[in-house]
Amino acid sequence: MNELRIPDPFALDPFDESFRAFMRPWRFETAVAAPSIRIDLSEQDSSYTLKAEIPGVRKEDIDVRIDGNLVTISAEIKTEKQEKEGSRVLRSERQQGFASRSFTLACPVDEAASEAAYKDGILELKLPKKASTSTKRLSIE
Repeated sequence: MNELRIPDPFALDPFDESFRAFMRPWRFETAVAAPSIRIDLSEQDSSYTLKAEIPGVRKEDIDVRIDGNLVTISAEIKTEKQEKEGSRVLRSERQQGFASRSFTLACPVDEAASEAAYKDGILELKLPKKASTSTKRLSIE
């Protein structure tokens, strides 16, 4: 059957366990954060030029959306890290992160004529302004 045990407070040394914790090896690593998107935006007479820093991301994982004068840049980072000792795997980690940045421009953007290029962690967008429609004053009769 079951045996009833009464814990003896003097049987364990609480200080012994505390000192053992100091002797254990420590491993301090910070988690890989999701990429932060930093941008430089310049305006010319007929277009905007945007440079966005998105390091460590493949171009297939970057999404750029344009809706009138709203521009959204999204990026997903996926990393896999493996530590081996000989043929034994000691540790294997997978991490995912997501970053997004939206901003509104003063003029609507021509989505059809916009261009995007990604090289060495820099996304460059050329966003031409839509031709402004002229306003017509109506005469009141």
